[in-house]
Amino acid sequence: MTAIKIPRELLPSDGRFGCGPSKIRPAQLEFLASLQPQVLGTSHRQSPVKNLVASVQEQLLELFAAPEGYEIILGNGGAAVFWDSAVHSLIRNRSQHASFGEFGAKFASAARNAPFLADPQIITAEPGQYAACRTANATIDVYAYPHNETSTGVMSDVKRYGTDVTTEADRTRNANSAGSASGAAGASDALTVVDATSAAGGLAFDASEVDVYYFSPQKNFASDGGLWFALVSPAAVARIAEVANSGRYIPETLSLQVALENSRKNQTLNTPSVATLALMDEQLRWIIRSGGMKFADSRTQESANILYAWAAEHSKITPFVADVAHRSQVVVTLDVAPEINAALVSKALRENGIVDTESYRKLGRNQLRIATFTAIDPADVRKLTACIDTVLNSLAA
Repeated sequence: MTAIKIPRELLPSDGRFGCGPSKIRPAQLEFLASLQPQVLGTSHRQSPVKNLVASVQEQLLELFAAPEGYEIILGNGGAAVFWDSAVHSLIRNRSQHASFGEFGAKFASAARNAPFLADPQIITAEPGQYAACRTANATIDVYAYPHNETSTGVMSDVKRYGTDVTTEADRTRNANSAGSASGAAGASDALTVVDATSAAGGLAFDASEVDVYYFSPQKNFASDGGLWFALVSPAAVARIAEVANSGRYIPETLSLQVALENSRKNQTLNTPSVATLALMDEQLRWIIRSGGMKFADSRTQESANILYAWAAEHSKITPFVADVAHRSQVVVTLDVAPEINAALVSKALRENGIVDTESYRKLGRNQLRIATFTAIDPADVRKLTACIDTVLNSLAA
């Protein structure tokens, strides 16, 4: 195939549209460079690095408008490590999972494979469709679902599940008075655990509706891998302590109690990725300075709306998610007409400096997947549509 040349005037100022790792702004790299040599390459047990951790924790609490008593904990590894940590340290006996994409399915699988837990309830949906947890089940002590599915571009509402819950104080008292980790618990102290890997920092939500809101920082926070973060409620803290004291064997690297104790000291169990923390710290400052979650949410919504409106008028492009209410505003998935090879479209874009628009590797669809994370300029998203049109026209010629 002859190489397709996109006119320079059509190209976006930054061609990174990947769903993680994501675009990193130049100001973040400048801040990272400013930490050499006082922070980079120094002990994570000393104040320079611990102050960086504290800054990230404080800014996350501010950005999320966290209710009183909520904390930010962090640990080594990414979302996959957190799923195993949650299985060991959060689920008392039985969980319920809404599974409508790769991340929700993996957490559900981790819970199903744990020999010390009862079989979870798993509510599934076909790729591109939405599934929700169900309430009023006294055998469930954790309700888990993704805020946004990175693999399929399906977005959910953040809401609390469980019954007989009135206040956070009630929930904390219930958790503190609960029985052993293997005992059955009423739904009154069930935790709502939300995977926010591609949502955090880009989608507005009410923090009082969740007990655990966990994520990796390489999406809207425009950082790198190696760490997970979680906003946790007092009830979640109480549950972590309860399970830790239940006699269940929990590997130290998967113990949320260990992560909590270290996080309160502004550190992690093992050496953290300081570069990841630095990039995230500067991104947080930029988001908060620009208007906080209201700014981030409106910016990602603007970018997503550009793509969905363009697709609605297109003869060769169709939004993958049919339900408008659950179309993601941070990960836009677009089916390409079968007579056009979407992989060739992404290849041509990549040759012109526009990268990571390929479909999710395990989904196997003829589609484009485009991130509209907070760092991505809506003006560049608009230019991207013109670039895709140029490639489509060239392929059809």
